[in-house]
Amino acid sequence: MTINNIEDSFIQQIVSSEAFPLNFSDLEAAASKVIPKAAFGYIRSGAGGEETLRINTTDFDKLSIVPRYLNDVSAADTSITLFGRTYPHPFLLSPVGMLKLAHEDAELAVVRAAASHQVPFIQSTVSSFSIEEVRKASPDSSKWFQLYWSNNENISYSMVNRAEEAGYEAIVLTVDTIMLGWREEDIRNSFSPLKEGYGKANYINDKVFLDSLPSQDSDSVIQSILTNIFHPALNWKHVEELKKRTSLPVLIKGTLHPEDAKLAIEAGIDGIIVSNHGGRQMDGIVSSIEALPKIAKEVNGRIPLLLDSGIRRGPDVVKALALGADAVLLGRPYVYGLALGGQEGVEKVLTNFIQETSVSLALSGAVNIKAAKKVTLTS
Repeated sequence: MTINNIEDSFIQQIVSSEAFPLNFSDLEAAASKVIPKAAFGYIRSGAGGEETLRINTTDFDKLSIVPRYLNDVSAADTSITLFGRTYPHPFLLSPVGMLKLAHEDAELAVVRAAASHQVPFIQSTVSSFSIEEVRKASPDSSKWFQLYWSNNENISYSMVNRAEEAGYEAIVLTVDTIMLGWREEDIRNSFSPLKEGYGKANYINDKVFLDSLPSQDSDSVIQSILTNIFHPALNWKHVEELKKRTSLPVLIKGTLHPEDAKLAIEAGIDGIIVSNHGGRQMDGIVSSIEALPKIAKEVNGRIPLLLDSGIRRGPDVVKALALGADAVLLGRPYVYGLALGGQEGVEKVLTNFIQETSVSLALSGAVNIKAAKKVTLTS
């Protein structure tokens, strides 16, 4: 998107009579009015006292961009290249499970919206629609598959194989969910969307999973999902075996310590996503943006490095790139857009985010992503 296109779109929004929340706070407030209380609490909340949820964003606020001017940014290029594929914008859609909590069309609406902007969509294991249904909804768009490891390893390999057969471009192994975090909001609301079946689509469409059941009634399905999805025995040997089972790039999501980044590279991992699960797994831990520089130093450009958790605005993208990220993941904002307008709501969130990101990069003095990595920050 050129600067002139951005300006034209910006002016068009100003004169438009259509009202849609522009920033995260307004999106969240509007979504709280249309999503049922318990479901909204599940989406919005963090673990424990929500310290980590808060610092995921406030730690961005502590960083200031020092812009450079008199650079020609009239033909700014915001594209990124990951694993040999080029995408026009420096972000992907983070995996968010059980999107029917926000809207009946769930992942189908999101993947179509993402496709309209050529943004890769990372589908969760605990999605409301299956890998195959999501592919059918948008067969030619970029999709990655996020894997929650199963205690029955063959279920994990089966899902990865299904994703590969469906044309997904990468596997994202989440490593910070070996057990459920302490989520007080869900306890107060006596709410477990997994128990209510919101995240079962990939399981009930998986032959290996179904063959492992003593019975295929609803209770047996849900109980087996709950038994399989938490995996405290997960370790580097599983990671190495997963690498052998797929030809797709494998990324680890949930890295916060530079030593784990070092081990990931030694294990042959293709990419790292710095993430604390949006503050939803463990409270009192480091924010993703604070953890990023040390991990970037360890990785040293050897493999792609992405950042998840706390991305809300265009300047956040600039700050993450300046601290060593190659791209970022956007999560809760698009979920709120989904709740407010289905596919169209997600498209509006993405349109605004793309425009703000492009403007922020240009006004920082960065003509492309390589230049963004040289932007000066102060704290």
